[in-house]
Amino acid sequence: MDAEQRDPGVTTVVLADDHQVVRSGLRMLLDAEDGIEVVAEAGDVQTTLRRVLGYRPNVLVLDLNMPGEQSLPAIPRIRDSAPDTAIVVLTMQADPEFARAALRAGALGYVLKEAADSELVRAIRLAAEGRTYLNPELGARIAAEPPAPAGPPDGLTEREVEVLKMIAGGHSNSEIAAALYLSVRTIESHRAHIQQKTRRTTRAELVTYAREQKLA
Repeated sequence: MDAEQRDPGVTTVVLADDHQVVRSGLRMLLDAEDGIEVVAEAGDVQTTLRRVLGYRPNVLVLDLNMPGEQSLPAIPRIRDSAPDTAIVVLTMQADPEFARAALRAGALGYVLKEAADSELVRAIRLAAEGRTYLNPELGARIAAEPPAPAGPPDGLTEREVEVLKMIAGGHSNSEIAAALYLSVRTIESHRAHIQQKTRRTTRAELVTYAREQKLA
């Protein structure tokens, strides 16, 4: 449906999650609400961008963990391409640092999947009005534990800084794993968290970031 032909009283939504079952459940939840219409779905970041550009929804509901390109670093690009589409992150990540990073990147909402039934509709309605919604539990934790002025940038843990330094030094995941006595899978997990928190995706971008932060 063309954006100009839509009912202005209806909030249009694109659902982006790599699990079909999750999308089906979310669609059922939203379809039961007056004034909300799911116009498209996507299972990865590239498809999400195409759906957003094609449908120009009022709100994009975006899962943080999808295959391929990371969702968090893509938020600014989605916002630049479709500035009229508000983004609500729906995720299992209950870490306040991810919430901070998502809001800094341009999202207006941060909802935990475990609370989707009670929070997602409100988050979508607020985002469509240009207002912010943050999961109350995370909001309380952020208020109680403000980010320290000193220490690793962007909420990186000491271990993640250690891994980032070795990435910047040109070491492979297997070399880093051997040096730190960790599994390759653990290093891959640390690297994914680093990419999400720093909003950098490629090795070159991580190296540049490490130099900017004087970590390399």
